[in-house]
Amino acid sequence: ICQKNGLTFSNGFECEIKSQIPINAGTSSSSALNVSWIHFLSKIADNSKNWDQKKIGELAFDAEVTEFNEPGGMMDQYSTAIGNLIYLESQPRISIKKLNPKLGPFILADSGEPKNTFEILKRCRDSRQKLFKSLITKNPLINIHSCDEDIDLSDLNDDEVKLYFGTIKNRELLISALHELQKKIIDKRLIGKLLYEHHTILRDDLKVSTPKIEKMMDAAMNAGALGAKINGSGGGGCMFAYAPNNSEKVVEAIDSVGGKAQIIYSDEGSKFLN
Repeated sequence: ICQKNGLTFSNGFECEIKSQIPINAGTSSSSALNVSWIHFLSKIADNSKNWDQKKIGELAFDAEVTEFNEPGGMMDQYSTAIGNLIYLESQPRISIKKLNPKLGPFILADSGEPKNTFEILKRCRDSRQKLFKSLITKNPLINIHSCDEDIDLSDLNDDEVKLYFGTIKNRELLISALHELQKKIIDKRLIGKLLYEHHTILRDDLKVSTPKIEKMMDAAMNAGALGAKINGSGGGGCMFAYAPNNSEKVVEAIDSVGGKAQIIYSDEGSKFLN
């Protein structure tokens, strides 16, 4: 990918990678590695480039998804490269809005359960593609970005109807959260509530949570977290909780039910240390 974008290398490199990111656990570890590696290559190449963070995110997506025709979105690569909090639209063209609300600490918690990211993403992608193909048959003028409950769902089975309404609810939650996150003074309880509502859709409609994740989440909420949700594609791996006021207590609660929790903060994206 880097060579396709003009970089040349006259020798190889021996590198050591150190990381505290849980691997294959829904925390974008592969995207973080790709972003960091591309940034490194852009600086160490014979003809080094000053690619900005958006360009690095674009190339990381190409390397991880486009090149192998993999299922999955581009939010991991761009959010890792750019950092902090962003709002990303991928259609009709890539649009990124930087958001920098003072949200405070989050709790990242690893369940230790292995997950099959590829299969989960493929199932979610395939089911949605099949769903919208069926919808277009009865609703040829449908716009997937603005469709609502007032359409013909007669060609869908019960699971597809649930998936459709879950997808619509997720979209509305996103719009509500974006509106709140752009305010000067943020309602942190509302953000927590929206996070958990999103999780219930992932759990009940998309079926990507697990009993252990639910146990960890219940412990976090009972200890005072304002909200929580499963990470990434789900099916195991990590969850995170929003606990701006009593983060240590939430960490202890999650650890007590078998999770491995740590306090984390939003941070800047990829950077090169001289």
